[in-house]
Amino acid sequence: MEDLHATVTGRLRRIDQRYTTGRRALVEVLAEAGRPVTIGEIVAGGRVPAQSTAYRNLAVLEQAGVVRRVQGHDEFSRYELAEDLTGHHHHMVCVTCGAVEDFTMPSGVERNLARVIEAVSAGSGFKPEGHRLDLLGTCAECV
Repeated sequence: MEDLHATVTGRLRRIDQRYTTGRRALVEVLAEAGRPVTIGEIVAGGRVPAQSTAYRNLAVLEQAGVVRRVQGHDEFSRYELAEDLTGHHHHMVCVTCGAVEDFTMPSGVERNLARVIEAVSAGSGFKPEGHRLDLLGTCAECV
């Protein structure tokens, strides 16, 4: 976790921001969650005191490249640590309740997907930098 905090400190410094106690708490909540979480879930744990404070700090962390916003299939945004801090993954999004869960694909499937992306972008002038895959469906709770 200390490596994570050192990385976050550096990224915040690059945008002239400090790694405050509140931001540290947010990063820890996101790291411990292991999946994209809503503001309500973040605040419910009691470590982040107010929803408005959470939104402000998440915006700064997002600007610094520490946090990524994930859209579910409902009206709630969810937040997770940036992929370069946690590892490459994708999302399963429930179209009924909006829940979002992380998943990873086998390396062979990732290599095949990379080849497809390269083939699709070849000749178009588009330079892919990465990809995100959201599987839409119904979670086990909603089936």
